[in-house]
Amino acid sequence: MSKGKILITPRSMSKNGHPGLAALTNAGYELLTPFPGKMPTEEELLSILPQCAGFLAGVEKISSKVIEACPDLKVISRNGVGIDNVDRESAEKMGIALKVTPGANSRGVAELTIGLMFSLIRAIPQVNSSVKSGKWERPKGMEILGKTLGVIGTGMIGREVISMATGMGMKVLAYDLYPSDLLKDNEAVKYAPLEEVLAGSDIITLHCPAGDKPVIGNETLKLMKEGAWVVNTARSALVDDAALLTAIEEGKVSGYAVDAFDSEPPELNGLLRNDKVLTTAHIGGFTAESVDRATRAAVANILAVLE
Repeated sequence: MSKGKILITPRSMSKNGHPGLAALTNAGYELLTPFPGKMPTEEELLSILPQCAGFLAGVEKISSKVIEACPDLKVISRNGVGIDNVDRESAEKMGIALKVTPGANSRGVAELTIGLMFSLIRAIPQVNSSVKSGKWERPKGMEILGKTLGVIGTGMIGREVISMATGMGMKVLAYDLYPSDLLKDNEAVKYAPLEEVLAGSDIITLHCPAGDKPVIGNETLKLMKEGAWVVNTARSALVDDAALLTAIEEGKVSGYAVDAFDSEPPELNGLLRNDKVLTTAHIGGFTAESVDRATRAAVANILAVLE
């Protein structure tokens, strides 16, 4: 007899499964994957989640309406670090534990950040498309040796990015509300106020939570170095799309790479359609290694609560 039901909604897991989920079935739980490869809507969650004791959740919105309809739900476990999609106040009121997997996706996101950085400054996607269309266009690129990378947010992902960047000869200006002692011995890294980071960086990369207003907006764009580049693998809300588009069109910003969106797939606004903007489909943590670490950690979190 089943100890209870656990809903699985991360799209890769719900479609293809994962060996790490076996720990849940071995412990006596029934796994539900009614939305294979699809992000469930609020209505779909309401149709199935109230019968569950556990929820291994993806990035779908988990509203107060959904949470309050689930009196038997004991734990929501994310296979990642973000819980912006969860109504935390309702979860706390209902006594539902919220669990995340810090560090599981850090390497994958950091490596994508570096890849996007190179793709921007060497125009790799554009040149690839140009050659395949029969043209021979050779845009002049920029080398990173000695250049300054502005890292906004020095949590696990930010620190991974810094390690890679300084290893390739970059200097780093870093900003975080809570500077990390783990960077104190890296002579290529300097913590500075946000204004100094923006003004002194050739490339800016975002690795912080979203706040009340965008980090990259009308006022902060004015502070940035002429021709800087921006990479965002963190949160869509960190950037004011309209303000950044204007900065790109005016040449203030040379290009933008983004792996984070409000909705998936995103609505293609003017910024995302711009030729100087590189988009990827939220693939930062979507590596074999990251998925494996995150799945096993999320499963362990569920068992720690339910058992």
